[in-house]
Amino acid sequence: MNRLQPIAHFLLILVLGALVLKEGAFILVPLVWGIFFAFALYPISSWFERKRIPRAFAIALAILMVSLVATGVLYLLLNQMVGLIKEAPEIGGNLESKLSRYLDELSLFLGRDLVNPDMDSGLYDFLPGERLGETLFATGKSLTLAGIIPIYTFLLLYYKDFFVEFLIRFSSKNQESVIRWASDSGRVIQSYLAGMIRVTGVVAVLAGLFFFLVGVKYFVLFAAFIAIMNLIPYVGVFVSSFFAVLYVFLTTDSLFYPVLTLAALWGIQLFENNIVTPLVVGSKVKVNALAVILAILLGGWLWGISGMVLFIPLTGVLKITLERSGDLEAFGYLLGDEVPVSEESENLWKLLRRKYLGRRKTD
Repeated sequence: MNRLQPIAHFLLILVLGALVLKEGAFILVPLVWGIFFAFALYPISSWFERKRIPRAFAIALAILMVSLVATGVLYLLLNQMVGLIKEAPEIGGNLESKLSRYLDELSLFLGRDLVNPDMDSGLYDFLPGERLGETLFATGKSLTLAGIIPIYTFLLLYYKDFFVEFLIRFSSKNQESVIRWASDSGRVIQSYLAGMIRVTGVVAVLAGLFFFLVGVKYFVLFAAFIAIMNLIPYVGVFVSSFFAVLYVFLTTDSLFYPVLTLAALWGIQLFENNIVTPLVVGSKVKVNALAVILAILLGGWLWGISGMVLFIPLTGVLKITLERSGDLEAFGYLLGDEVPVSEESENLWKLLRRKYLGRRKTD
């Protein structure tokens, strides 16, 4: 019974932690984004402070510079998005006509009883128009969160010395280990964010150049969509490629361009994964692929799209924390990407295979 108590306590903490993260998403999501942006803007604000600019003005200037760049990019993307929305009926008509044509061709081979190209119901019947109120509420909620993030970022940077002093007082007994953990965690977050910004820029330039050469009208919008979705490993590339290829398919008369688009996007993805990311980001997070996938799924369940992006570096921070704990060091190793093959593990696998094969012969 005593052996089950630690497991029960761990499961209870796990359930309560997930409940707090789920229910407190409205508060925690902008706070975590604020922490991440504070780490990202810290080099800029410190540079301004070294120029003898007061801290408040230095932080405000750094946030203003990034906000102006982000506003310009957002304005350009919104203009292209409005143009794409205006062409949605025409694109939808192209989809209906192409589906009808392809279904007619299939019916010649499979028979009209198996393929029924009935398009009378319309393409947009599945759209949840009655959920307009929910969509507006979600949009307002997102805008509110986006407005809170700069405030969190400013306050976190302004009171950075206050938090350092708190860590020093909190870790009076294990001061060196706690300070080292905070430094390593901050380095992981900062390196991840800086690397991802560079990788996103490279992917956006490559994708935008391809779409421009192919003749895609809204090449800036699709390039940004490809680059942003690339922040979500393993999942984002599938979603972004699907919509990009679908648009090219609906706006061209040949299958050559959709196939070329798919090949080019996957080529960019392979180039980014195997060359750009190892050079730019390196192995700062050092989390294995299985842990990354689980982090994406868990983050998406708890915090949506923000969780799918944030939980990857948070998993790296969790790995560092577990490695600093003596009792939980094995769990930190489980999240890592180093898989050394020792003689003991090889002997264990050989023993297990012999026992398994022996049982099969006996059966």
